Amino acid sequence: MAQLNVTVNGKAYLVGCEDGQERHLQALAESFDAQVRQVGRDVGQLGETRLFLMTALLLTDELADLKLRLAQAQSQLAEAQTDRARVEMKAAAALENAARKIEKLSGG
Repeated sequence: MAQLNVTVNGKAYLVGCEDGQERHLQALAESFDAQVRQVGRDVGQLGETRLFLMTALLLTDELADLKLRLAQAQSQLAEAQTDRARVEMKAAAALENAARKIEKLSGG
């Protein structure tokens, strides 16, 4: 297991991660640090624990919103796929009907 020093709100933290995940962890830490700093600017320094908690709550709210939007998009996709299947079935039936009429007209 790899260990990495990350800095959040000006303070260094030693955290572990799977080998090979160091860059990803660093990017996550930088993103979290940016969020913490923004919350600190917006509401003032609350103390580290409260600042981290407020940031975590805001990120969790954003995640919940994204999950809801994803679920809605998946539902719309499923509906569109069902509509497409219905249209394809109607088109196939129309083609079969047209083929039968052509057969009759050609004397077959």
